[in-house]
Amino acid sequence: MSIERQNFPQFFITAEGECPYLPGRRERKVFTHLVGLEAADLNDALTRTGFRRSQNIAYRPACDGCASCISVRIPVARFSPDRTQRRIIRRNADLMAEELPPRVSRELFHLFRRYIESRHGDGSMAGMTMLDFAAMVEESFVETRLIAYRRRIDTDEGPAGELLACCLTDVHDDGLSMVYSFYDPALPKRSLGTYMILEHVLRASRMGLDYVYLGYWVPGSAKMGYKERFLPQERLIEDKWLPVDRAG
Repeated sequence: MSIERQNFPQFFITAEGECPYLPGRRERKVFTHLVGLEAADLNDALTRTGFRRSQNIAYRPACDGCASCISVRIPVARFSPDRTQRRIIRRNADLMAEELPPRVSRELFHLFRRYIESRHGDGSMAGMTMLDFAAMVEESFVETRLIAYRRRIDTDEGPAGELLACCLTDVHDDGLSMVYSFYDPALPKRSLGTYMILEHVLRASRMGLDYVYLGYWVPGSAKMGYKERFLPQERLIEDKWLPVDRAG
C-alpha cells in the first residue's frame, strides 16, 4: 500500500563523530528533513524545542551521556544592551543593514572565504567551494533572508558601500534565528559578530517578534562562550526554557 501524503516527520540518528566543541568528546545528532509545504511550520516547532537548521535539515545533538549543548535565545522585550554593547552599537553607527533574498554573489562568497580562512581554517567549512556556499544559503523551504551590513556611502543612485558582514537568518512565527553569520576578520575593533546579534534584537523588535535564537551555548567551549554575554537570555534545560539574568 502506498502513502500519498506523509504528514509527520521522520527522524534519523547520525553516526558518532568527533565533537567540534569539547576535546575528547564524541557527538551524534538526531535530524529530520525540512521539505515541502509544511517545512516552515515544522521548522518553527522544532526550533522551539532546540533544533537548528542547515539547508533542508533540522538537527539537534543526541550525544550519549552528554547534554552540554544548550539552546539559547534572547527575549527581545526584556533585553537591554550593557555598556560595552552600547559602545559597539555606536562604533558601527556608520553601517546600514540591507535585507536580501537568499542568493549568493561573488562578493558574499569572497567575504565568507576571508572569514573562514582567518577564523576556522581547520574546520569542516574550510574546503567549501562557491557551489557548497550556494547550497548552504539557497537550499531552503522555509522563510530565510540574508542580512548584509555595509559601510554606508550615499551616492546619486542611493546608499551603497563596502560589504563588511552578513547573516543568514530564518524568520519564525515567534522570532529570528541566526543560522550563520560571517564578517570581515580584518576589523576586530568593530566587534561585528556582537553587533549583528544586537542589530537582530532591534530587528526582531521592529517586526513584533519575541526572540532571537542564537543556537547552542556550550559551557567550557571557547567557540561558544560569547553567547553567555547576551543577558537576560533563556536556556533550554530539560525541555524547558529557563530565564537567566546573570552570568554564571
